[in-house]
Amino acid sequence: MIATWSTKAGRLLRGQSAPVTYGLIAVCCVIFVISPVSGFNPSYGRGNELLAAQQAYFERWGVVPVELFKGVPSAALGPFTALFVHGSWLHLLGNMLFLYVFGAMVEERMGHLLYAFFYVCCGYFALLAYAAAHAGSDQTLVGASGAISAVLGAFLYLFPKARVTSLFPFLFFLPLRFPAWVVLPFWVALQWLAAGQGGKGTGVAYLAHLVGFSLGFLFAWGWSLRRTRVRVKGSAPATEGDSQP
Repeated sequence: MIATWSTKAGRLLRGQSAPVTYGLIAVCCVIFVISPVSGFNPSYGRGNELLAAQQAYFERWGVVPVELFKGVPSAALGPFTALFVHGSWLHLLGNMLFLYVFGAMVEERMGHLLYAFFYVCCGYFALLAYAAAHAGSDQTLVGASGAISAVLGAFLYLFPKARVTSLFPFLFFLPLRFPAWVVLPFWVALQWLAAGQGGKGTGVAYLAHLVGFSLGFLFAWGWSLRRTRVRVKGSAPATEGDSQP
């Protein structure tokens, strides 16, 4: 599923700045291009030499669950550094497309600093949850999918009525427009079904997607609730006895 959104606020935002979202996209793209995965850097060699460099790259910067839960100190950084590492061009472009489409409006609503904190924390714990569920695995996990899933969850809570234009492969890529509260739960259902099948043969961490989406939705809900309470408290009229003569 490929999606774009359309709302009045969204159209206005296209001409505005979302520095964190665009910065994340730029950093992920630069890191990928200079990595051995892109194939652009001849210093990594060719053939088996290149494959060995790619494997070493993933093990150094990705999440290796068995190392994470055996107390290897450097492994604790894995769920953070893995957010900026991708396994292929398709992996990178798919993630960056979703981040570009949904991230700017969430950033605009939350504010730049909170959005950056939200993105990193939700992404970290999404990967950590996946690693915990596969604690004995030595399979390396990389990618920003957990964090971007959190962005989708936050978008659903903050902009449930935003019109999302979706292209579904099984409908011959016919563009259809639905509100976010229809499209994103459908996406979650697909992740749930895939996770239930174990994602065999795909190399996709569907559980991280589900955890990230849930964290993002709950974060946006809690933040909105707190902001509403602060606003109501701040605008409440003074009671008799609180007013100064």
